[in-house]
Amino acid sequence: MKQTALNSMKRAALAAAFAIALPMQAQTRPDVAIEPGPFQPSWQSLEQWECPAWFSDAKFGIWAHWGPQCQAESGDWYGRGMYQEGSWQYKYHVEHYGSPAQFGMKDLCHAWKAERWDPDALIKLYKSVGAQFFFTLGQHHDNFDLWDSPYQEWNSVRIGPKRDIVGEWARACKKYKLPLGVSIHGAHAWTWFEPAQKFDGNLSKADGYQPNPDGTEKWWKGLDPQELYAQRHEHSRGWENTGSIHGQWDWKNGVSLPSEAFKRKLQNRVLELINDYDPQILYFDDTVFPFYGCDDQVGLNILAHFYNHSANRHHGLQQVVATGKVLKDEHKRVMMWDVERGVPDRIQPEPWQTCTCIGSWHYDRGIYNRGDYKNAARVVHMLVDVASKNGCLLLSVPVRADGTIDEKEVAILHDLKAWMDVNKESIFGTRPWTTFGEGPLAEAANPLKDQGFNENIKYTSADIRFNVKKHTVYATLMGWPSNNTTTIKSFATASPHLKGQRVRSVKLLGYGKVPYTVGADGLHVNLPAARPGGNIAPVLAVTVK
Repeated sequence: MKQTALNSMKRAALAAAFAIALPMQAQTRPDVAIEPGPFQPSWQSLEQWECPAWFSDAKFGIWAHWGPQCQAESGDWYGRGMYQEGSWQYKYHVEHYGSPAQFGMKDLCHAWKAERWDPDALIKLYKSVGAQFFFTLGQHHDNFDLWDSPYQEWNSVRIGPKRDIVGEWARACKKYKLPLGVSIHGAHAWTWFEPAQKFDGNLSKADGYQPNPDGTEKWWKGLDPQELYAQRHEHSRGWENTGSIHGQWDWKNGVSLPSEAFKRKLQNRVLELINDYDPQILYFDDTVFPFYGCDDQVGLNILAHFYNHSANRHHGLQQVVATGKVLKDEHKRVMMWDVERGVPDRIQPEPWQTCTCIGSWHYDRGIYNRGDYKNAARVVHMLVDVASKNGCLLLSVPVRADGTIDEKEVAILHDLKAWMDVNKESIFGTRPWTTFGEGPLAEAANPLKDQGFNENIKYTSADIRFNVKKHTVYATLMGWPSNNTTTIKSFATASPHLKGQRVRSVKLLGYGKVPYTVGADGLHVNLPAARPGGNIAPVLAVTVK
């Protein structure tokens, strides 16, 4: 991290003391220079990028998709839904906070204090569960930076928690030796906040100097709401009747196009983040990357800076990953494909990532009350399926407003750890085998919808997934067979997947060698009554030579 601990503490102290008095700096600071190096900000030059081996080995990371919208504990996209009259989030907001004209997103940022957040304890827990990297939200579509951001006055050091969220996560990751990822979602604040135009979305800095009805000063006096909302522009067209902006995510179909100042500001924020916190992974919640479809140069600039920043610190070899959504083949040559809440139905030629959540992206008290979290079995099944197809699973564990995770989430992580402690060798450091799997689901098509959204898959013990490491093929049964016996067709004596090799031994991870026979119809294995790792998914380590 470029900042020293002392400088960071000084900046945090000054920001806390003068949060309201400090003048807006983002408009007067010089642009962050793109770091020179082997990568130029062009499609052709960026094709030099290759996925580093450490990421291909990692397979599993945990994400804290946590920010000021979690203050309401009412689900994802609350900062938009609270302005959409008639929506359940709007009704909740009016009931608990009053009209969003008086208490809007700016005030939710102020109310969020994260008073019980202990990043060291959470990272230690996630590492024990088996996470090989960790992600923090950098800023969501709410445009609020969760770090000590000199280009965005609406940040977590000046407002709300008065803490450097990204910085403290980063220090804990360094302590526990977990690569740090940061997700960037802010490009779409331009349209995402448009429902706020009817309420407090058009407030100006001058409005903050007007006293409250009771004569007191506004808490945000001296701050410019437009640096958060960015709504002094024409409303987009074409989505008013549905309330959806997904059709405009690539800056088409009547969308209001962002200003040059808005684009430049986001670029500066991300480049400064890279310089100060040195993340190993960047996640863009965009079609491809920020502003793709209206200004590719911003994304190309960010990628070139990110890759050069890494290459210049690793003897010319970049060691970082940037992910984007809805990628075409030409995009996958410059960055990694991220699939949201989904799994491709075949092995992918290049490493990829899926992101999913055990609940809602932002914490939702209703999901907790209903008990609607994904259980550990669903997480394991998805992890195994993803890894068998050359992918990596990024799992969001929702964090409450106060910075803690609830006891139901802790129980899920405990069950996940029990499986990982026994079976992690079948995941980490593996590669796809000659086939990803067999069984009913392997033979069926399950196409992705837009950026993903096909994850609700019902696995059974008849579904088997494969990974390989040297001479060991790991065969994971997506459930314990009722009679404790299984037949795996892919290991039959004449199987094309063996490529002339033969089965030499079979053991059950967490147990040891198990009896087996090999015939023309497959590998027949008798499993013990004991179920190491819980009742989720037994893993057979099959040595072939």
